[in-house]
Amino acid sequence: MNPVETVLELRDLRTEFRVGGQWHAAVRDVSLSVGRNETLAVVGESGSGKSVTALSILRLLPQSGARHGGGQILLEGEDLAVLPEKRMARLRGDAIAMIFQEPMTSLNPTMTVGDQIAEAIRQHRRVSWRQARQAALQVLQEVKIPAAVNRFNDYPHQFSGGMRQRVMIAMALACKPRVLLADEPTTALDVTIQAQILSLLAELKSAHGMAVLFITHNLGVVAQIADRVAVMYAGEVVETADVETLFARPTHPYTEALLRAMPRVDTDTDVLEPIAGSVPAITAMPTGCAYAARCPLRQPSCERQRPALESVGDDHQVRCLVRAPTSQGRQ
Repeated sequence: MNPVETVLELRDLRTEFRVGGQWHAAVRDVSLSVGRNETLAVVGESGSGKSVTALSILRLLPQSGARHGGGQILLEGEDLAVLPEKRMARLRGDAIAMIFQEPMTSLNPTMTVGDQIAEAIRQHRRVSWRQARQAALQVLQEVKIPAAVNRFNDYPHQFSGGMRQRVMIAMALACKPRVLLADEPTTALDVTIQAQILSLLAELKSAHGMAVLFITHNLGVVAQIADRVAVMYAGEVVETADVETLFARPTHPYTEALLRAMPRVDTDTDVLEPIAGSVPAITAMPTGCAYAARCPLRQPSCERQRPALESVGDDHQVRCLVRAPTSQGRQ
């Protein structure tokens, strides 16, 4: 990607949690980039480190039990990892915003939705309450809340799940951020509402020229919304590719397993193949390849040697000693 177009870049990001008096890495040397008007989907099972990566970018993890273990988080060249908290607070919700997973717990039940969005605007813009409420109404209309003028003074519990998610999107977009982090924003919604939300996000991305980091475990969503994909497993990126390449030529055994476990309308199979085993705990991370214990292709070297992320084609990288044999790994 042309460096001029890159809006958000992670370089060897490492995030650690304190467990039993020791620090263990939950995100391990993650390097990603996302450009203007581009959607990068980050996929993987629960426990792969997707949400921790997003919270690390915004520095929203609790300071008592989590720490930045290394690497850079570059927002248009500015390293967020080393900024004073006061500067970081100004950027959150302004230059970089996040849509959280569960709208009912993310919205304040004691405030009207209009006032919540207006308050977010007032945090970052020197405007009166009247101007902020006007801007909040405009953004509610932009996310297609029906009869937004009438719904402006309603409370979150008066909205359906899909409408609450639109309110969350409106709040995230209120200050026209350059980067939008979306953490499984369609998980709790039925497929019809999910399709509407995904379509809305795609429209808004194009309208505002945003860089979007979209976290999901649903590969069907990835096919619909992503330009590029990063597959995460056990806190590290195991494969990156453009969306067409990933579905046509999945190369890492874990990516193949995820695709086999996904229901598809273009195949005749009646049986989905679950992935045996589970993601290793951060306190029991293996020395070699993190996926080796579950991998049908594993070789003795896989259990000893940690593979590096190697190029296997144009903008296609894989972390696998078997599929990317030029990898020397890291001891």
